[in-house]
Amino acid sequence: MADINVTPLVDVMLVLLIIFIVTAPIMTYPIDVALPQRVINPPPQLKEPPPPIDLRIDAGGSVYWNNSPVNVRDLQQRMEQEIQRDPTNQPELRIDANPDAQYDVMAKVLAAAKNAQMLKIGFVQ
Repeated sequence: MADINVTPLVDVMLVLLIIFIVTAPIMTYPIDVALPQRVINPPPQLKEPPPPIDLRIDAGGSVYWNNSPVNVRDLQQRMEQEIQRDPTNQPELRIDANPDAQYDVMAKVLAAAKNAQMLKIGFVQ
């Protein structure tokens, strides 16, 4: 027999066609994204930005707030105190995590920052 059997090829192509027909409408729904808008005349910055908060997480899971040890449970309260000083001019939170640190501690730190509504969060390498 010298002919090529194209039936399996046609079956695969029909299955792919059905998959694309089903998934194409799902991809057309718009997703709302709040992008920052360009400002032609930005307001002058009258205040100096506050000094950043250096938060270090070592391999043992200990957390240090500007080189002084702090309990993970007290982080959210300290972050809220920093924000209440000046809500419009928040300090930047710089997180320096040891590569061997547990993810659980990092997740708790990020959850505390989110719950305290910190807007400026950076990661140090």
